[in-house]
Amino acid sequence: MRPFIGIRRCSLTFTLAITCVSSLLQAQTSLPPDLRQKIDKAAQDVLAHTGVPSASVAIVKDGAMAYVQAYGAARLDPNTQARSAMRYSIGSISKQFTAAAILLLQEDGKLSLDDKVAKYVPNLTRGNEVSIRQLLSHTSGYQDYWPQDYVPPFMLQPITAEKILDLWARKPLDFDPGTKWQYSNTNYVIAGLIIEKVSGMPLLQFLQKRVFAPLGMKSVMNIDQDRLGDTDATGYMRYALGPLRVAPKEGKGWLFAMGELAMPADDLARWDASIIQQKLLKPSSYRDFETEVLLQNGLGTQYGLGVDVLTQSDRRALAHGGEVSGFTAQNIVFPDDGAAVVVLTNQDAARAAAEISRQISTLLFNSEDTAAVTNNEQARKIFEGLQHATIDRSLFTENANSYFNPQALQDFASGLAPLGAPQEFVQTRQVLRGGMTLRVYELKFAKQMLRVWTYEMPDGKLEQYQVASE
Repeated sequence: MRPFIGIRRCSLTFTLAITCVSSLLQAQTSLPPDLRQKIDKAAQDVLAHTGVPSASVAIVKDGAMAYVQAYGAARLDPNTQARSAMRYSIGSISKQFTAAAILLLQEDGKLSLDDKVAKYVPNLTRGNEVSIRQLLSHTSGYQDYWPQDYVPPFMLQPITAEKILDLWARKPLDFDPGTKWQYSNTNYVIAGLIIEKVSGMPLLQFLQKRVFAPLGMKSVMNIDQDRLGDTDATGYMRYALGPLRVAPKEGKGWLFAMGELAMPADDLARWDASIIQQKLLKPSSYRDFETEVLLQNGLGTQYGLGVDVLTQSDRRALAHGGEVSGFTAQNIVFPDDGAAVVVLTNQDAARAAAEISRQISTLLFNSEDTAAVTNNEQARKIFEGLQHATIDRSLFTENANSYFNPQALQDFASGLAPLGAPQEFVQTRQVLRGGMTLRVYELKFAKQMLRVWTYEMPDGKLEQYQVASE
């Protein structure tokens, strides 16, 4: 499957008792109590709104484990509380481990990112033109064999990596190599075969030796060969807004090198900490890993090698989602800030992991900025005033006060008053522009999302306060 990009789900009638589990002993809880409470509430609220059974969360702060927590039900029959030690499938987040294996082999002098794939895997379409770098950055042109957010019937049967390539990598390319970006699981099957040929050992054996063992990732499992056990989370699915059903398991071979890993959230957080500390790979390898790959025309792809290269909360972020049958996951690393957020959930085709991750990231950075708390409260109070056609004009510049004429105030009130009080009012962005500070807020109501954005002058007065539908 692809990293899940689904629509926002509306609230479901499914109800679930949500419980928190104590932090693992090895996790040093360095987050202040009020921040932990906000994180717990955010995770619990998202599970309640989406009906996703459970979430397992790990947070890295200052380059070290800071918080590990699990919420909800790992299995519904019998009802089993989620625990932080349980493994969840991480889906396509597995791709960054395959990319790391390639980088380690490059460090060993056994291959180069710019080698053509034909050197290692014969008879692929235009294999003498496609580079390993293009495989890992999804710019090869090989067609994706699993774009669906469910398991087609043929994928319930076992398959080999070579057979996948026969069906999807020995047909015409979707585009010329390096000219477009298109997410494709096929790329990573090819990369996995290259790793096995060059290293002389199975992919998972190589990863265990060179990645998992050095980083102390002790609970990683290959779900391409076996189901998760009774001590791990069970994966679920839904048909539209129907009840949760146990998700089917893909046939052996379909997840090879692109989505085969399962682990507890804290194991994935150890990987994230190693990225922040740059302790597994050489600096040159991390540059390759984290650098946005450009197309031949110079257009950016917002993708490195197995990771999205993004800006989130006005910070450099390395992120990736994951989805396999029954599970979705979100992993985001803020390397310049020494922080990372891992969220693993046990329902596929759901937005819970991404939403929990987004809210935790916002809370994590806002907690470090006392001014953000003050600004957030001021923006909320202004919104409440506008719902009643009133503002405190001492907060605004002359230009802004001119903007808020009687007609504007009447229109603001008529549109905003029926919404009632926002369930959430969170700052999501802050940048400088035109000598002012731009702040963007996201407001959540029962049936609607709004966006508020303000411009603040150096003297603290607001030059602008705008509201629009999200």
